[in-house]
Amino acid sequence: MTVLAVIGVLALLIFVHELGHFMAARLQKIHVNRFSIGFGPILWKFQGPETEYALRAIPLGGFVGFPDDDPESEIPPNDPDLLRNRPVLDRAIVISAGVIANMVFAYLVFVLQFGILGVPEPVAGVYIPQVVAQSPADLAGIQNGDVVIAANAQRLDLGEGVDKKLIGIIHDSPNQSVNLTLQRKDKELDVAVTPQVSPTSGEAVIGISLSTVAPRPIRNPIELLSIAAVQFQEQTKLVAGGMLALFTNFSEMSGQVGSPVKIVEQGAKLSSENIRFLFPFAAIISINLAMINILPLPALDGGQLAFLLIEAIRGKPLPMRLQESVMQTGIFLLLGLGIFLIIRDTTQLEVLQNLR
Repeated sequence: MTVLAVIGVLALLIFVHELGHFMAARLQKIHVNRFSIGFGPILWKFQGPETEYALRAIPLGGFVGFPDDDPESEIPPNDPDLLRNRPVLDRAIVISAGVIANMVFAYLVFVLQFGILGVPEPVAGVYIPQVVAQSPADLAGIQNGDVVIAANAQRLDLGEGVDKKLIGIIHDSPNQSVNLTLQRKDKELDVAVTPQVSPTSGEAVIGISLSTVAPRPIRNPIELLSIAAVQFQEQTKLVAGGMLALFTNFSEMSGQVGSPVKIVEQGAKLSSENIRFLFPFAAIISINLAMINILPLPALDGGQLAFLLIEAIRGKPLPMRLQESVMQTGIFLLLGLGIFLIIRDTTQLEVLQNLR
């Protein structure tokens, strides 16, 4: 289920990106004849008054098609509402709209995250966001949202490392009862739980995830929007910094470049720990998608914007044959890189590693 949830998130991000292009064109009354999610053979399609909407077999992207170069199009070549006949600014808006849509979507995800889950704040003790079903903690009556304020009569106060202190007490007590004092809303509860040795890690565990912060409800809409903006800004800086490090130190950072297979695997791991992690995962991947697409590389939105910039400077576009050659080369290289990364990440999947 977590894998399907992550795939659903990626599909949504692709849809948002292509919807940005589509809406920017439609709002300017530019002709659009195709809106597709995925590539390759068509699995489902619907023909609207002007646009064909399709879902295709290879879910590694999508595209918005224009009738400018469609030989079957009945629109006259000199129609002012063809994309190629519009001013540079109009075309730049359409091309950049996918990136803008992904960035706006990322911000809205943070708004939704904090609005639903609250704002994380330091807590006196150790917050328990999730209890594993049928684990020692679950059987002892510990619930999601409890705060451990003492363990074996040792107070767990506000401060860095308090979660490690609790972990140490649990690890040191295999098959021995540990007395925990819990804060559950406005009540204090005492429970006894017996850690069991994990067959995978070999350490005593009780089946809980830990955090030194706990969610606080949002006070008002202004706080919600400002906190989401701060988080959006921080994550955008992190992604941009990672992109810069990749280009300035490619030999060491190239191993961190992942295919959709790797993204799904990492997202599934996060969401299996706590489904709430899908919120920041969706926002960060959306920012990544925007950053990658704005790069001035052939076959990406940034590459097309680079062509428009050259056209604006020269006063006329580059020869169409040159543009097509550059774009086809870029597509070929990106597809090759994508196939390589997919094969590499597939062979490194944990499920396949365990078969060796």
